[in-house]
Amino acid sequence: MTYLEGFVLAVPAANKQKFIEHAGTADPVFVEYGARRVIEAWQDNVPKGETTDFFGAVEAKDDEAVVFSWIEWQDKATRDARMAELEKIMESDPRFDPETNPMPFDGKRMIYGGFQAIVEQGEATPGAYMQGFVIPVPEGKQDDYRKMAEDAWGMFQKYGALRVVEAWQDDVKPGKQTDFFRTVKAQDGEKIVFSFMEWPSREVCDAAAAKMESDPEMQMPEGMEMPFDGKRMIYGGFVPVVELGGE
Repeated sequence: MTYLEGFVLAVPAANKQKFIEHAGTADPVFVEYGARRVIEAWQDNVPKGETTDFFGAVEAKDDEAVVFSWIEWQDKATRDARMAELEKIMESDPRFDPETNPMPFDGKRMIYGGFQAIVEQGEATPGAYMQGFVIPVPEGKQDDYRKMAEDAWGMFQKYGALRVVEAWQDDVKPGKQTDFFRTVKAQDGEKIVFSFMEWPSREVCDAAAAKMESDPEMQMPEGMEMPFDGKRMIYGGFVPVVELGGE
């Protein structure tokens, strides 16, 4: 199944165009070396949370916007083989030279990791509106989480969703300043899920959210518990500003 490299970063709002140009220069290398799709999605409807949120995940400053991003590979074996080649290429390719293509954001606060897809429904759609999620799930509840996500897809699709991918922690390392674990205040025995859902537009996404609040099918059955702590899940809506591959 699809393997994802997921990223969340904070970019000064004034550097939006510089970020697009930077990513537009560097990201094609991944497609050249076998990535199926690369998405850089800019903050659009990202709420602040009481316990956790995307802003805290990357210690975003007041003048910064959050970017939710990922690289899709056919599978982990492909990603590992291609990244081994890319690490050598990056040492000499001018597209990764900080002198010729400087990063317009603080890379020390960027969080990233590798995730194995456990649920994939629908098809990638160019120009789709993106909802991004980062979720802490107890390791022993992976099957429960997968079943919940698969069962819910029919309802999301009914309301207009185009695609959903739920990807389980695989190669996620602790960071010195920020990381995926601190993002959701992960506890011992919990794994990180990196997830996204695609919609035709924000309007369709917002309308679906309003309808689902009153849909009895979307209510948790009596006595059933969520297989994760929803209070620590972070989520938000994003608009792609760089989109490569996926044809």
